[in-house]
Amino acid sequence: MEDSLSPVPLMGLTSGFWAFKTLATAVELGLFTRLADGREASLAEISSEMGLEPRPTRMLLTACASLGLLEKGGETYRNSALSEEYLVESRPYYFGDAVRYCDEREYVPWHRLSEALRTNRPLTWDPSSQDTPFTADDPVMTELFWKAMNSLSRATARVLASRYEFGEHRNVLDVGGGSGAYLIELCQRHPHLRGTLYDLPHVRPMAQERIAGAGLENSIDAVAGDFLQDAALPYGHDLILLSMVLHDWDEDTNRALLKKCYDALPAGGTVLICELLLNPERTGPPAAALMGLNMLVECEGGENYSEDEYVTWLNDVGFTDTQIIRFDAAGANGAVIGRRS
Repeated sequence: MEDSLSPVPLMGLTSGFWAFKTLATAVELGLFTRLADGREASLAEISSEMGLEPRPTRMLLTACASLGLLEKGGETYRNSALSEEYLVESRPYYFGDAVRYCDEREYVPWHRLSEALRTNRPLTWDPSSQDTPFTADDPVMTELFWKAMNSLSRATARVLASRYEFGEHRNVLDVGGGSGAYLIELCQRHPHLRGTLYDLPHVRPMAQERIAGAGLENSIDAVAGDFLQDAALPYGHDLILLSMVLHDWDEDTNRALLKKCYDALPAGGTVLICELLLNPERTGPPAAALMGLNMLVECEGGENYSEDEYVTWLNDVGFTDTQIIRFDAAGANGAVIGRRS
């Protein structure tokens, strides 16, 4: 055996859940929100406020500092810049809801990944009693999923808004737009845009509340619909956005949805698919590959697809001038773009 060959990388994979549960528990306890706005606190203060004994508090603080979530100065702790920006509840790009969703919805089912592999069935819901995981009757989805997607979408849209040229567009249709995070971010950064959010009826009130909270009622409409069941998508838009949507469904469903996009767009209209894209060889990157396994746990037919698969589907539907832009964001690593000639 080569001296340079070591099991250290395997240990990193083996203990990966330690880091996640440290983060999730700190979020659950409100640690980072307690230290908001540059506050510094001692071990004794934090221990008292969280109702924990000093020994476990010290271990948690040490672990958070080692992960770059806290900084220590003398005998006090404060948030790192990352935690201050994304893990304090009042912040506009608060990411704690995504952490909570993964912890409360996905963490335990992932322990049964081998079962999902053997049965080819999701583990977070029961297809024999539900038609879809996006039901209004599931309290976990209602309370956690849409907040988690807002966290992912807002952070991802922030990057996309600076990497794609939205100046050529005027009216954006966000298919499966959830809470409205994408349109809120895009319209705030590109005030000339007008947006239509299109999602399930029980999602619409949540979106309207967030749109109103952002003061964008005059820029963004929320329309109730079901992109799987409705015969056509709303017309009157020159850009259709599919963000973190296609990985939920199988190839046939996705091809059908892209055909609806094509039919709803005018000549020169654009569809933009924003996803964690696999490379053409399907060997990575890890974020896209692991999200694909997560779709096995969460969905009946979804998976993460390669960039060339999306290009092929777009071309087959009739889109031309396809291109790929790449970036690094929480919910996507790129976008595949097609135009209707």
